[in-house]
Amino acid sequence: MPLTNTHIQNAKPRDKVYRLSDGQALWLEVRPSGTKTWRFRYKIAGKGAIYNLGEFAPSKGPGHCSLEMARRLRNEARQLVKKGIHPGHDRKAKMREQVKENRNTFQAIAEEWIARKEKNWSPRTATQIKHVFKNDVYPALGKMPIRSVTPHDVLTLIQAVDARGAHPFALLIRQCLSAVYRFAVATLPADSDPAGSLQGAIERNRTKHAKALSKDEMKRLLHALHTYGGDPATMCGLELILLTFVRTIELRAARWEEIDFKKAEWRIPADRMKMREVHIVPLSRQAIAVLKSLWAINGHREFLFPNRRDYKRYITATTLNRALERMGFLGEGSIGFSAHGFRATASTMLNEAGFRSDVIERQLAHQERNNVRAAYNHAQYMDERRVMMQCWADMVEEIGKDTPNTALNFVKALTFQPA
Repeated sequence: MPLTNTHIQNAKPRDKVYRLSDGQALWLEVRPSGTKTWRFRYKIAGKGAIYNLGEFAPSKGPGHCSLEMARRLRNEARQLVKKGIHPGHDRKAKMREQVKENRNTFQAIAEEWIARKEKNWSPRTATQIKHVFKNDVYPALGKMPIRSVTPHDVLTLIQAVDARGAHPFALLIRQCLSAVYRFAVATLPADSDPAGSLQGAIERNRTKHAKALSKDEMKRLLHALHTYGGDPATMCGLELILLTFVRTIELRAARWEEIDFKKAEWRIPADRMKMREVHIVPLSRQAIAVLKSLWAINGHREFLFPNRRDYKRYITATTLNRALERMGFLGEGSIGFSAHGFRATASTMLNEAGFRSDVIERQLAHQERNNVRAAYNHAQYMDERRVMMQCWADMVEEIGKDTPNTALNFVKALTFQPA
């Protein structure tokens, strides 16, 4: 006769172990200690075995099962036996797999991916990716088994990041999650990429190209530079980025060891370049003059533009733009010109002046898709680039000829002694 919950709960311990049968090879074993355990008897290849289903409990709890659950587990075990599989072996295999799944959390796999990939990233990219993973990704997904993360989980995460106004980070997170899962699929912890199907879920903002200065606007800027009452080193920085049109991070992180006054060259190491290759900036006569002025201010420091709060670091990303804002070129009611616009300004004016676009693009350190052509351009264009950079500096000087000098005359009297 099948058991009932009342029958089971009323079963009292005796001096010896006894059994209460529920039928179909399932019984409840009652021990003198009062423990009540479900057991299932079966045969495979003529050999009998007993499978422990767990301890009885009328309500759910870890390692305990009710009458209803015991019957369900018994039925599942019978199906395994029909296939020649020992239920106990199957349970152990699943437990091993669960332990493996618990070890293969999203954070564990993501950290392995970062460790393998970061040697190919710039320091800025590595810092940015680690930042978004630490602050956004790991709190949401870090403890989850990597196989259990769903597209809905990923979408919820990136929408939350986008909703707080961090649109670039939302896009970066989706791209990085997809890269993590491609790595996980290749190394087997995952079977598919839940972020891959979400491409386009967060729309990219339309690219807003940096404003280029007209000649009249540049003339006004050169005049504003002379009357700028802020930090002299920042003034030098604005002059130097105008003359060299490098990226702002390349200027801000510049070290004196990169400057060769004798060769009139600035050699930016590959690890600070967007395209991960050494970039040479030919220095015009005017750029050398600015650097000599800057040497009188910061020549005893490691960086050309050290941070005033910590000289072992360089100036922040906002320093140059804040100066432009104070001069009225950036911010509300202005022409909206940022430090990145010096690159667009030089590119526009040099193209208008008739310089070859390949030479201009090479000096801008834009990527050449053809590797053979890139090597040829690097070797062949250097002489043209030197001529172009001097012509550019002369053009800037000509535009500003009616404005007061901007080369920091007050430091010219200081001794220039580069190490």
